Amino acid sequence: MNRKQRKNLLRIIAAAALMIGLNFVEVAGAERFALYMVPYLIVGYDILIKAARGIKNLQALDENFLMAVATIGAIVLAVYSGSGDYTEAVAVMLFYQIGEWFQSYAIGRSRQNISALMDIRPDYANIENLGRLEQVDPSEIETGTTIIIQPGEKVPLDGVVVDGNSTLNTSALTGESLPRNVAVGDEVLSGCINLNGVLKVRTTKLFEESTASKILDLVENASSRKSRSENFITKFARIYTPVVVGSAVALAVIPSLVTGDFATWLYRALIFLVISCPCALVISIPLTFFAGLGGASRAGILIKGSNFLETLSKVKTVVMDKTGTLTRGIFEVDAVHPISTNCISENPTEARQILHYSAHVEKYSTHPIATSIRKAYPAENDGCTVENVEELAGLGIRAEVNGNVIHVGNEKLMEKIGAAWKPCDRLGTIIHVAVNGAYAGHVIVADKLKPRAKKSVEELYRAGVNRIVMLTGDLKKVAAKVAGDLGIGEYYAELLPAQKVERLESILSEKSFAVAFVGDGINDAPVLARADIGIAMGALGADAAIEAADVVLMDDDPLKISRAIEIAKKTLAIVRENIYFAIGVKVLCLALGAVGIANMWFAIFADVGVMVLAVLNALRALSA
Repeated sequence: MNRKQRKNLLRIIAAAALMIGLNFVEVAGAERFALYMVPYLIVGYDILIKAARGIKNLQALDENFLMAVATIGAIVLAVYSGSGDYTEAVAVMLFYQIGEWFQSYAIGRSRQNISALMDIRPDYANIENLGRLEQVDPSEIETGTTIIIQPGEKVPLDGVVVDGNSTLNTSALTGESLPRNVAVGDEVLSGCINLNGVLKVRTTKLFEESTASKILDLVENASSRKSRSENFITKFARIYTPVVVGSAVALAVIPSLVTGDFATWLYRALIFLVISCPCALVISIPLTFFAGLGGASRAGILIKGSNFLETLSKVKTVVMDKTGTLTRGIFEVDAVHPISTNCISENPTEARQILHYSAHVEKYSTHPIATSIRKAYPAENDGCTVENVEELAGLGIRAEVNGNVIHVGNEKLMEKIGAAWKPCDRLGTIIHVAVNGAYAGHVIVADKLKPRAKKSVEELYRAGVNRIVMLTGDLKKVAAKVAGDLGIGEYYAELLPAQKVERLESILSEKSFAVAFVGDGINDAPVLARADIGIAMGALGADAAIEAADVVLMDDDPLKISRAIEIAKKTLAIVRENIYFAIGVKVLCLALGAVGIANMWFAIFADVGVMVLAVLNALRALSA
């Protein structure tokens, strides 16, 4: 509880105590009026000030105006009738403030939960200076600097371990409690907590580009992207408030001209105003979305705005990339077949030469297949010269190694340069190699399914998705095997990045519900941006894919796709419940107030009670 909340709570308690005490004081007339104005002003002075400012700025028609008019009107009626009953006016203001305090406290708690969950921003980074550790601002650290992370400290910047081994707590990033072991050569992400050993890490990104900074930026900016439901409520309130104020005026004036009983109809009009206050809708709907975004963040799912949360709840078709999304994206060289051998045996000397050329050509590539080829040829740094490296989109790479022109890529590349390539029945990705335009052989690289990939497909169907499509640039036989193993009936293979977009466009034209695309690579960025909802694998995915996506899965677990949809559906269900409940109760109570059945106490429930119940219901989304 912050200072402002404590102050308001004390005001409420003081006003309530005075109001109760005044019930036991026998006073009348001006003295009674003066005594009751004390608790009224204690609890309601800020509402009166806000209402006056609204009138001054020609923006009067809000809940502060409604409360001020209703309570002042009730006081005027008490003076006019000579009853001296100011209890209702004080009670309306008191209970309204209780409701306001409650929703402020609820929002504060939900913000604290999310802030604690996302408390991953590092305060400092350790660098070694003359044999001693010096704490510096992470934003001042340059790429390539070696930093030291001691046990219990947060990892301040993304980097690679160059010395030491330890266990990292990654729960703030991934939502998973299982620690991760790291050693020399492993990548570490900022925001993780080092649990035991001392690590020396060479930074690979600047602070503003680090994982922790990007996550915090996504969470902080999420609230600025409003959903249709939130925009509807904002527009609804702008129209609704003037309508009910006009209706209240009509209720006070028209019947009183007929009956001559002005006091009775004015009292009903005041009740009508109290009931009509749209606080429950205006407060609970944004709070529900905020809580839903927080619940998703706690599960390691970053949703960039409530508009995307709403669209995600409507997803019926999921289009998925294969490599890095459904498969681990960790390729290994399975075999090397020189041109002089068949697809069963291989000549070790010639095979090594093919690996030699492939590893050097792929020297500067970050693609997982390139990494696996370099890993299979440990003597990459053998002094060979690599020049004129050129990446050929959708085909492969061309480079000059020791003066020889080497092409490494797919069949289309071999056909383009006129190299007579040989097919291979072995399952995996076939990387063909040509030397000076002549075919030299191929490398078979295999990938493995992610452990929970099959279950993720099953859970998507269970979550209400009725169509799953796999798009991949890999060979048809590889795609068919993966799709068959996972139970995906529709797939398209051997697609270039532009063809993936075209295929998605075709799917979008067929659909009546929202379409989500899930991918991880830099070549998936255009497709992620084009889909109704783009979902990126965040832990290992390319930065461009994460930037283009609307949803980021921080631990690369495809099972989180269905979890994200379930959270979105639960959040939107709570939004609808609050809308129907609040409007339904308001309409009923307004009708009862207009015909004189509802009194001011009933009006207090219709306003404050409905708001409190809606806020409580909204907070359920935090544990979605």
